[in-house]
Amino acid sequence: MDATALKPSLLRNILLLRFLSFAVLILAVRFTYLVAVRGRSCVSGNNFCFSPVRRFSPLPLKKSQRVIDYYSTVFQDLILEGFLSPNSKSLCIGTLTGEEVYALKRIGVADSIGISDNASPPLILRGRPQHQPFDDNIFDFEYSNSLDQSGGPLEFASEICRTLRPGGFVVVHTGAKDAYSLQSFLDLFDCCRLSRWREIEGPDPSSTGIREIVMKKEMEKRHPYSGGRKCYVPGLKWEIIQNAEPLIKKEPLKPWITLKRNMKNTRYLTSMVDIRFKQRYVYIDVGARNYGSSIGSWFKKQYPKQGKRFEIYAIEADKAFREEYKMKKGVKLVPYAAWIRNETLFFEITRDPRGKEGRGRGRGRIHSVQTSTRYVGEAGKIEGFDFAEWLKMEVCDRDFVVMKMDVEGAEFHLIPRLMETGAICMVDEVFLKCHYNRRRRSPKYHKTYAQCLQLFASLRESGVLVHQWW
Repeated sequence: MDATALKPSLLRNILLLRFLSFAVLILAVRFTYLVAVRGRSCVSGNNFCFSPVRRFSPLPLKKSQRVIDYYSTVFQDLILEGFLSPNSKSLCIGTLTGEEVYALKRIGVADSIGISDNASPPLILRGRPQHQPFDDNIFDFEYSNSLDQSGGPLEFASEICRTLRPGGFVVVHTGAKDAYSLQSFLDLFDCCRLSRWREIEGPDPSSTGIREIVMKKEMEKRHPYSGGRKCYVPGLKWEIIQNAEPLIKKEPLKPWITLKRNMKNTRYLTSMVDIRFKQRYVYIDVGARNYGSSIGSWFKKQYPKQGKRFEIYAIEADKAFREEYKMKKGVKLVPYAAWIRNETLFFEITRDPRGKEGRGRGRGRIHSVQTSTRYVGEAGKIEGFDFAEWLKMEVCDRDFVVMKMDVEGAEFHLIPRLMETGAICMVDEVFLKCHYNRRRRSPKYHKTYAQCLQLFASLRESGVLVHQWW
């Protein structure tokens, strides 16, 4: 064949090859753009940016095959139980490295994706657990093992309720395994009903086991307790109260010393249960007096908080302490007297014999609250407020609330009011100082030690963990 006839054909082949190579390059660049750029932002709507496929690339980083095998086994068990299916549109929340997503895809749940603060396409998109970048009601299955470290468990749960379809399932792995934490956990998910929970081994054989909780989303949300005359007291609360330190049945000769020593035997609630799933952590000091009286000297230093940051309220009507609290960060002063209604009150103040008010225990304290002009001694006029109604507006049953009350005899008015209105149901733990006529030597108090014991007993019988304060 003539060599000149081959040249046009060879030239066409070369041009065609170059064109195909250029087209492949364009497609490769476009794919890289979709994965590396759009994969970080195109996450809203009912579909992901990537079409799920059954064949996928291995994880971009070296990961433990053992961990992937662990999650594969966990998800296969959930399929056998009917909580997950190969057709489930699935989300893994707070996955750091994507092993959970990889495991889902490996067992055939192809339409799976994860979210994390740092995207790692194609398995993980950028998104926060407290603000998922998806539309409402689009997932059939959601899984997370990061709720323990979320820092905002209520927002975390609310987003799951928003994006999970009615009838869909959410599975959470948590390290909290006591009954109190389970109830607190379930209270977060007002859209779901508990399907089952069980104790299983964790992905790390050297670690302790974990609790696996499975819930199903309902069509209507449950309504949490909103107050009433009678508290809902689950069996676990009775168990906690039974494990509390016993009350001192016999009137002590030196009450202040005896009760102070007895505080060493106190079984704090936070020493018996896990409080990680509460919405807020609140300490309310009723009759706080100066900062060092109990907030600084006891609650800040001695109360076991499990590393949680508490909001602190100091309820103190004595004007002598107001300037001090202005300088205390993190403490909200309520400069009124806790009472059973909103009204003007009169009270007697103990003065320091040396003329220095408010610098030590027992100075500037309210001794008796009276609702008439019949009072004796050096008295002042203050405003009282309905403490029970304030408490119901300030906190809710999802909060963890600790209350200390030292109100110079007004506890015999306040406690019944708290119980009648249901406000006491919002309080998890109470430290109460009961004032009585000590061996008939304290005529300003009209109650007996036996009546104090009855007050403590009525609280515990109502499901309230109360301790004798000194």
